[in-house]
Amino acid sequence: MQASFTVLIVSLATQAAVALGEAPNPLTGKTETNLGEARFHIDLLEILEAKTRGNLTPEEARTLEHLLFDLRMRFVERSK
Repeated sequence: MQASFTVLIVSLATQAAVALGEAPNPLTGKTETNLGEARFHIDLLEILEAKTRGNLTPEEARTLEHLLFDLRMRFVERSK
């Protein structure tokens, strides 16, 4: 695997999904919800979106936009 912006944002999104309890923690094997940790990873993606605006390829920008939308919706659902 080659390092890229897409790999970075997918990695952060995966960590957010684990924190939302949608996948087991790879270290513990347990599926747990930690909304604070999920919010942290979503916030990191939002910072990357703001700081890289105008400097991404169209594909990178779309991927980031879709990941953020999906994670935000899942976060709201889990917060209920």
